[in-house]
Amino acid sequence: MIPLPVKQLLNAAISLLTLIVFAAVIISWLRAFGVRVPYYHPIVRAIEQTYEAMVRPIRRAFPTSGGGLDFAPMIIIILLIILRRLIAQL
Repeated sequence: MIPLPVKQLLNAAISLLTLIVFAAVIISWLRAFGVRVPYYHPIVRAIEQTYEAMVRPIRRAFPTSGGGLDFAPMIIIILLIILRRLIAQL
């Protein structure tokens, strides 16, 4: 049995990681459409470094498809949902 404050902290961390994944995807889309998103901005750099740390092992296991589609963000979101449900059951 996990104490409630620990569950809340873990849920907050999962929510933050989910937000980071969505932010990184949006940043990559903006860059793909020609919008200048500065690489050097501390927030952008923190988002991208955290995202890359999560994505790296998944990309090794599941390389991108031939059409250039990257399923790593979707896999991360699914894993975070599963993790959140496991924590809720404990």
